[in-house]
Amino acid sequence: MDIKQAYIAIDGVIGVGKTTLVKMLVERFKGKAIYEIVEENPFLADFYQDPKRYAFQTQMFFLLSRYRQQQELPQRELFHQLLVSDYIFAKDKIFAYLNLDDRELFLYEKIVKLMERDIPKPDLVIYLKSSPDRLMKNIQKRDRPFERDMKYEYIDSLNKAYNNFFNFYRAAPLLVINATDMDFVDNKNDSEKIVELILNNITGTYIFEQ
Repeated sequence: MDIKQAYIAIDGVIGVGKTTLVKMLVERFKGKAIYEIVEENPFLADFYQDPKRYAFQTQMFFLLSRYRQQQELPQRELFHQLLVSDYIFAKDKIFAYLNLDDRELFLYEKIVKLMERDIPKPDLVIYLKSSPDRLMKNIQKRDRPFERDMKYEYIDSLNKAYNNFFNFYRAAPLLVINATDMDFVDNKNDSEKIVELILNNITGTYIFEQ
């Protein structure tokens, strides 16, 4: 993988540090960041208060937003710099299967199958994993208004769903990093270790436990 003309996607549960790592890599390699549009979802705050009622609306807004954003990525042969995203399109299904009922899933699957064909695959996927306790601590620390009603039980179930999803992920080279006890911002050893892992040109699945 030529790091200067690569597409890296970072994913993980809410609060794990995806955006922080994207910023670090973009600054280090003079790349371009691609951030998921979260705050613009008009159903998100309502979803955290009443998941069953607002799950489908929230899901469909995110699906269409992610699809539109992915369509705006340059063609691979036009990559002139490193692209680093804070999500992968395939993770949309994690939330769908966790939150939608059977009828909603039936409709969702029909729509997402039409979209998947046009989505560019990353050269490397980085899955940041963490413990629910650390995730909740990070969420509370950043104190986003629409996340204040988020429940521990939801983060715990989402964390399990993410772990299960990436246990079987084979669509691209995968680097799994346990970030529970890591600090990309203030600990240079942590940030340099991640850079070293990326530069190793992973071809299959590699799991790093600190």
